[in-house]
Amino acid sequence: MSLIDIGVNLTNPSLLKNIDDVTLQAKSVGVIHQIITGTSIKNSQQALQIADSDPSYFSSTAGCHPHDAKDFQTSDEDLLLQLAKQKTVVAIGECGLDFNRNYSPKESQEKVFECQIEIAGKTNLPLFMHQRDAHQQFIEMLSEYKDQYKSGVIHCFTGDKKQLKDCLDLGLSIGITGWVCDERRGSDLQDAIKYLPIDSMMVETDAPYLMPRNIKPKLKSRTNVPANLPWVVNKIADILGLEPEFIAKQTTENTRRFFALSK
Repeated sequence: MSLIDIGVNLTNPSLLKNIDDVTLQAKSVGVIHQIITGTSIKNSQQALQIADSDPSYFSSTAGCHPHDAKDFQTSDEDLLLQLAKQKTVVAIGECGLDFNRNYSPKESQEKVFECQIEIAGKTNLPLFMHQRDAHQQFIEMLSEYKDQYKSGVIHCFTGDKKQLKDCLDLGLSIGITGWVCDERRGSDLQDAIKYLPIDSMMVETDAPYLMPRNIKPKLKSRTNVPANLPWVVNKIADILGLEPEFIAKQTTENTRRFFALSK
């Protein structure tokens, strides 16, 4: 299988310290490209630096995660615009809303999300988005500004069938992680993806988080890596009654088209 991981936190110290090994392992199982997630200005700059070290294999995003919205300065908008102009930056984000823990006030999250929607419109880049326990406000904001951005993907979608429909009605793509492999928490998602059109699906690990729980034999390490992406694909294929190779081919094509990646 040839796979593209649309969400990897390679700047996380647990991956960064072993980045060469992490990359070799991923390539050995067919991960042909990785998109490195940017979650703040500093983090996005670091993600860009890694992507620029091997632009044929890496791309990156540039954005501000809702957890970091409280620290977003007016001047950061210009910095994001500068980052967005770099060749290896393929999306604006990780951006969105997270009302689960409210590390940043809701008002700050909404303001910074709106700013990034506008930047996506100015740069003609897609949105790479995060949403947790904020579905209604998230959908309302995207509906209000739907004419200002060209496309978007819900990174690490964990919702149910109704939430999926709301996203699809806005023309959004859906990123599926190892959450779908979780027998404890993933039942709603396992049901929802039965209604997900294959041309709207992409796959990701969100490494080093969300270790797929279907890996056998069970790994001693708790650090998820891009090399585990085939286990996500295998689970999706099992749920949908399709061949893993078909899921891999379709999601790779979707990803290339969505992020305008060259072959």
